[in-house]
Amino acid sequence: MTTLWQQRPTERHPTQIPPRGATGKRKQRTSFDLLAVPLLGGILRRPGSRLLVQIPVLFVSLVMIAHAFWGPQLAPKNLAALLTWVHFRGLVVLVLLLGGNFFCMGCPFMLPRELARKLHSPRWQWPKKLRNKWPAITLFVGVLFAYELFDLFANPWWTGVLIVSYFAIALLVDSLFQRASFCKFVCPIGQFNFLGASLSPLEVAVRDTAVCDGCVTKDCIKGTANPHSQTGLPVVQRGCELDLFQPRKSGNLDCTFCMDCVYACPEDNIGVFARMPGEELTTVGPKSGMGIIERRGDFSALAVAFTFGALLNAFAMISPVYALENSIASATGLTVEWPILSAIFALFLIIEPAVLLGVTAFATQRVAGFNEGITAQVKRLAPSLIPIGFGVWLAHYAFHFLTGALTVVPVAQNAVRQSFGKAWFGNPQWQLGGLPESVVYAIELGFLALGLIGSIAVAWTLLRQSSFPSQIKNVERVALQATAPWAVFYLTLFVSAVWIMNQPMDMRGTFLGG
Repeated sequence: MTTLWQQRPTERHPTQIPPRGATGKRKQRTSFDLLAVPLLGGILRRPGSRLLVQIPVLFVSLVMIAHAFWGPQLAPKNLAALLTWVHFRGLVVLVLLLGGNFFCMGCPFMLPRELARKLHSPRWQWPKKLRNKWPAITLFVGVLFAYELFDLFANPWWTGVLIVSYFAIALLVDSLFQRASFCKFVCPIGQFNFLGASLSPLEVAVRDTAVCDGCVTKDCIKGTANPHSQTGLPVVQRGCELDLFQPRKSGNLDCTFCMDCVYACPEDNIGVFARMPGEELTTVGPKSGMGIIERRGDFSALAVAFTFGALLNAFAMISPVYALENSIASATGLTVEWPILSAIFALFLIIEPAVLLGVTAFATQRVAGFNEGITAQVKRLAPSLIPIGFGVWLAHYAFHFLTGALTVVPVAQNAVRQSFGKAWFGNPQWQLGGLPESVVYAIELGFLALGLIGSIAVAWTLLRQSSFPSQIKNVERVALQATAPWAVFYLTLFVSAVWIMNQPMDMRGTFLGG
């Protein structure tokens, strides 16, 4: 069977370990390894341990689907709306911040796919022209658009349709195409998690690259026979289906924490290690499975959609957006929402980023005397967008989650009582909510400040690595000058986010009162 990485004649074969240098340094990790933790590490090392997370999440997903269609259609009393738009989103960003991409690890959409592949093996390769982030970017923006157009936060039925559609698309794509095509090229939630996980403190990585230098089987990407088989027959343990060859892998981009490489490595040379959050954003050069991201327009567009989508999604919760919609309707005479919403999306996701990034890159050219074009500079600095974008997502989703964390209790109590006619979990305690808004506001500001500092730090680090003209003697000083326009740009985004957070927000999906 021909794999995706075998069909890339223009790239270095991923089983070729690069020479020592910028991307091939010998490295032995001595930091904290999650897989070395007693009991937990032993569980995670065993093939099939992922099911311990996936099965409960799948069960909850099925309950949500049932409640979406047959439960009360008042969103604050419906498990589908509440868990999707308050608890799931809030937990995702917090887990990404504190741990890693464990939600992709526990993804319920992969279980039906695994069952389907036991009956029918996919035969096709993902089309070469679509081996990029553009399909996922389109779906990411599409979900944001549908969220506002159909008021998904207030509509359990449409939320259920979205969940079912997600299962169907994942099943269809991975039933037809080999490898993890859905995860790598299609899934918008996965792309969100990949970018967020670039700021996570944990990373799946090689323990000692010297061991990989002597490896001839390359099982981490090719796969191997499962040594834990009890049948006496060889059971194939697949390698990384996202084409991340561990000796060349750098960071969490495109990594689902599936642990397939851990199970496949015959030398037990892969772990889940602690690292400096965001360090991969400052590493230039080729990355396994990703290529050179600073030259990829699709990755830059994904970073832009991620960051400005965060601001747009939060802005859409406050009253000024309704005033803007009314102004557009009055000026154009439109009486339907979708063209107005399309104009707002075009303004905030295309026009505004293009203007702000173009002006910032032009100012940097003038300050530092760079010869590279504006587009090339934006691509190179695109990773610096991610921290401030993630800070906005954190502030937004943490607000809803932390102020409504306990609302799931009365909704679950009510669902059990209505479904079975017995209050097995007690009568609904509708007074339960979460932390006071004053406390959560301070946390929001902290998240935004971390994002601002992170983006400026990444921009400065990337600019320090620039090729300065030979006549420049004080590179550090010029790098700081070059960073100034980007610092102003990120400060502008920070101030905009703080202004949004100070506006009255819709309590989407939460229930305040009986």
